[in-house]
Amino acid sequence: MKPVIASLALALFATTAIPALADPVADRVEGLARAWDHVNYEVPMTTRKAEMEKLAGQADAVVAQNPTRAEPLVWDAIITASEGGLKGGLDGLSLAGKARDMLVKAESINPGVLDGSVYTTLGSLYSQVPGFPVGFGDKTKARSYLAKAVQVSPTGIDSNYFLGDFLIRQHDYAGAAKALEKALAAPARPGREAGDRGRRAEVQALLSEAQKKAH
Repeated sequence: MKPVIASLALALFATTAIPALADPVADRVEGLARAWDHVNYEVPMTTRKAEMEKLAGQADAVVAQNPTRAEPLVWDAIITASEGGLKGGLDGLSLAGKARDMLVKAESINPGVLDGSVYTTLGSLYSQVPGFPVGFGDKTKARSYLAKAVQVSPTGIDSNYFLGDFLIRQHDYAGAAKALEKALAAPARPGREAGDRGRRAEVQALLSEAQKKAH
C-alpha cells in the first residue's frame, strides 16, 4: 500500500495557474500555490513532509476564513493530498479521502474554478488511490473527471499531464504521448515558475516512458 500512496507525493498536484482575481482571498491563494511549488519541487525530501504538513495547516486557516470560496478549498485539497502522498500508508489514504471531500465541496460552489482544477485533481486522485476495498480509487470516475478537465483547460499543462499519466496506467501509450506532448506545449503560468519547471520535468519523463512503450 505504501508505495502506491507514496507515488502521490511526486505526482500531486500543481493543477492550476495562480488566479488573476484582484482580491485578498486571491492573494492568499496565490501564496499557497507558490508555497506548494517551493515545497514540492525545491525543499529536500528530508524536510518536505514537515513543510507540507505546516503548509496544510495554513491552507486550512484560509479555508476557515473564507468558507464560501472554492479557490482555497482546491488548494487545501492539493496540499492535503500531497501531504498524504508523503506520509503514505493508512495516514496517506485518510488524507487523500479528506482531499477528495474538499474537492467535492469546491465543485458544489464553483465546478470550473481555477481552470478546471477540481476536475483535474479529483481525476488524479481517483486514478492513483487504490480501489476497493483498500481505498476509493475508481478508473471510470478518473477518466470522466480528467475528460472534463481537458474540456475546461484544453491546453493546460496539468490537465494534459494527468490525463497522460492516467492513460499510461491504462496502457494507452499512444494516447498518453499525445496528451503529454500537449502538456509540454502548454503556455507558461505567470508566478508559477518553480511549478512549471518541476511539472515540465515530470511531463518529459512520462513522455519518454510512453514513447518507449508505444513502439
